[in-house]
Amino acid sequence: MTAVVFDLDGTLTDTEHIWDGVRRGLADAEGLPWPEDASRAMMGMSTQQWSAYLSEVVGVAGTAQDAARKTIDGMAASYASGLHLLPGAVEAVRRMHARWPLGLASSSPRVLIDEAVATMGLAGLFVATVSTEELNGAGKPAPDVYLEVCRRIGVDPGSAVAVEDAHNGILSAHAAGLKVVAVPPHFNPPPASTLALADVVLDSLDELTTDLVADLLGVA
Repeated sequence: MTAVVFDLDGTLTDTEHIWDGVRRGLADAEGLPWPEDASRAMMGMSTQQWSAYLSEVVGVAGTAQDAARKTIDGMAASYASGLHLLPGAVEAVRRMHARWPLGLASSSPRVLIDEAVATMGLAGLFVATVSTEELNGAGKPAPDVYLEVCRRIGVDPGSAVAVEDAHNGILSAHAAGLKVVAVPPHFNPPPASTLALADVVLDSLDELTTDLVADLLGVA
């Protein structure tokens, strides 16, 4: 048995820059400087991790839980005004679904995963969707989320393909033992050293074909 596991933010939805804008807005509202590495550091972190980062590193007032609530509220408001998808996202998911079981491994909170998948009209296509917030806060680059998705699907990680965009996500999927298809984003693209860990690097999701994935998996 084989499977394809998608990331969400930055891979299917064009939302990484929105996450960054909402978080920066919290800092700006308090006159706090934005740490140089903060944007990339938080990409892939679980809700528990990035909210603690906002509280403890950036210095946003209140508790980490306060920072999480304000950020998720801001993202929900953005979703309500229209979810931005990356070109070819829905079509790529449907192509893969026509041949293999699908999973979703995301660091978005559950409420935003469910909203995004429903808005895209893909809710019935994923066998398993997992948020890193559901894994005791083990965000990417830890392999936990990919391992859990594969466990729920019932597939060996070595027989699955991950579709990822970001530095921490590629590291996570690679550490879990999946084949990795990287589609680098326009926002904070991963360094060449990270892309070198991917089995294939694509320019867009339009290039994600069943033939390409079958070749990666060594199946007819």
